[in-house]
Amino acid sequence: MELAPGIHVRMLPGMPGIRTWVIDLAPGAEWPDLDAHETYGEAYFVVSGELIEGERTHGPGTYVAFGPETSHRPRTETGVRAFGFNYDVTR
Repeated sequence: MELAPGIHVRMLPGMPGIRTWVIDLAPGAEWPDLDAHETYGEAYFVVSGELIEGERTHGPGTYVAFGPETSHRPRTETGVRAFGFNYDVTR
């Protein structure tokens, strides 16, 4: 599904407590709103391209994790494909 212009998300089969997806951001795309995690953690693994979080650039092979009660707003200048994971820490 198209989440926002230049951002496509495809959910993958998961298991209880874990949601998994493939995310593609076109060059110049930025997540539409601040992505806040109140009760769950989130992580992603960069497959290709570069994903920017604040001042840090994450290239292929990078794994980045965010715990509950954190927020972030990923963007890319080059385009990126990543696998994302949401972890329900209450399970």
